[in-house]
Amino acid sequence: MISFLAKRAGQFLFTLWCVATLIFFMLRVLPGDPVEFKYTSEGGTLTAQQLQEQRERFGYDRPLPVQYASWIGGLVQGDLGTSIWSENPIREEIGTRLGITIQLAVAALLVGLLLALPLGVAGALARGTWLDQLIRVATVTGQSVPSFWLAMLVLLAMLATLGWIPSIEAVSWQDKPWDYLAQLLVPAVVVGWRLSSVNARLLRSSLIEVLNQDYVRTAHAKGVHPVRVVWRHALGNALLPTVTVIGIEFAGLLGGLVVTEQVFNINGIGRLLVQAIGFSDLALIQGLVMLFALIYVTVGFAVDLVHALLDPRIRIR
Repeated sequence: MISFLAKRAGQFLFTLWCVATLIFFMLRVLPGDPVEFKYTSEGGTLTAQQLQEQRERFGYDRPLPVQYASWIGGLVQGDLGTSIWSENPIREEIGTRLGITIQLAVAALLVGLLLALPLGVAGALARGTWLDQLIRVATVTGQSVPSFWLAMLVLLAMLATLGWIPSIEAVSWQDKPWDYLAQLLVPAVVVGWRLSSVNARLLRSSLIEVLNQDYVRTAHAKGVHPVRVVWRHALGNALLPTVTVIGIEFAGLLGGLVVTEQVFNINGIGRLLVQAIGFSDLALIQGLVMLFALIYVTVGFAVDLVHALLDPRIRIR
């Protein structure tokens, strides 16, 4: 177990270093000067001396190897740098936005799981029946409809039928709990429906395959109750590929629901990335990409642990 954790920790650090190196040099290849863009994008002017002073202040006058070493050294200390545009520490910029994105991602994941598990199991047990066909149509529709288009349809439908839509202004749980829940749950249902469609189809296919295994037929022959056969013997193995997909999708949700946050005017990480790109804020873009990489690597490690819990053979190997 210790060797497994040590190996995974080495892979973890190596992956983060590769991402940090790639994003640093790829952003430096892009044309344009972020410091000049900041001061001239809205009609301002700077003399060559003033521009050089500002570039020195933000450290963009130094050679690339020096900038790279400073960037890596800051990451080791947990310092993501300073935003060029707002001139605030990037950790503060991310910290003010990360909470709402985490809440939205967790809510969407819960909605997706609450829908995917019963739909996938029902589709596998009722294979070939009208119920299975209905579930397949619903899940294919959920996969085919873009989330941003569905979000706009939901908002228009709520406005037409109820004469009301969730507040587009940021609200807190303490001040307006019902407005806060509405602002969170509506996009969570939109995103969760698509997530459930993908996982319900995958779970259905996996469960059908597992139900045809010899050990499942043996359990039926021994007189084990059918419900116990499904939930105790078959579902654990059928969930293995589904858990992998859920982990990847959850990491993607934490990485920022860019379009959904734009449609529902949610001030999260995805919207911050759009703003950083619009401002040519290289430091902030670097910090956000590193956050996304950290999320993906961490979720991947968590998925491996869940696999070990679901399948004892993984622990033995």
